[in-house]
Amino acid sequence: ELSKVLDRGVALRTVAETKMNDESSRSHSIFTIVIEMSSKDAHTGKEQIKVGKLNLVDLAGSERQKKTGASGAVLKEGAKINLSLSALGNVISALSDPKSKGHVPYRDSKLTRLLQDSLGGNTKTLMVAAISPADYNYDETLSTLRYANRAKNIQNKPKINEDPKDTMMRELREQVEALKKQLESGGGSGGAMAGAA
Repeated sequence: ELSKVLDRGVALRTVAETKMNDESSRSHSIFTIVIEMSSKDAHTGKEQIKVGKLNLVDLAGSERQKKTGASGAVLKEGAKINLSLSALGNVISALSDPKSKGHVPYRDSKLTRLLQDSLGGNTKTLMVAAISPADYNYDETLSTLRYANRAKNIQNKPKINEDPKDTMMRELREQVEALKKQLESGGGSGGAMAGAA
């Protein structure tokens, strides 16, 4: 089912010919998979729900009009692609700067709004940078590598997406188990003696 949906999306994606590419994608593509998992807690018998989301994103490449020779609608599409990539770059810069505790400009484009929960916060992000081996594309290659270098500096600490009450119950159970082990290994004997005295 996933494959059919992906194939349909790829078939509907707009492409156009430019001087640099016979089938240049004229848009970004985002394929989102949301998975919910339900299980019963072994101790309470209560249902627990965990949610995971996977965004697979294919970004259209940045374009220089001089090289692509684009005009008309294709030129306008290229300008919009570049604007959204610039907005994404600004978000990546804000997230990758350890000193920056301020505003992250997610609202500057539709792309960054859609990818907000894939970039910052409770997430793991992997970026694959596609570059050209041709020296003719040196400037584009260098720009892409700089972009990817900024992205690798994003530091997130993902955790399981579960109900806060379930999290607290799990953490308390883990704490109780750790204390039991400590008592069994003799780590709590001093406290027991002091209490008996």
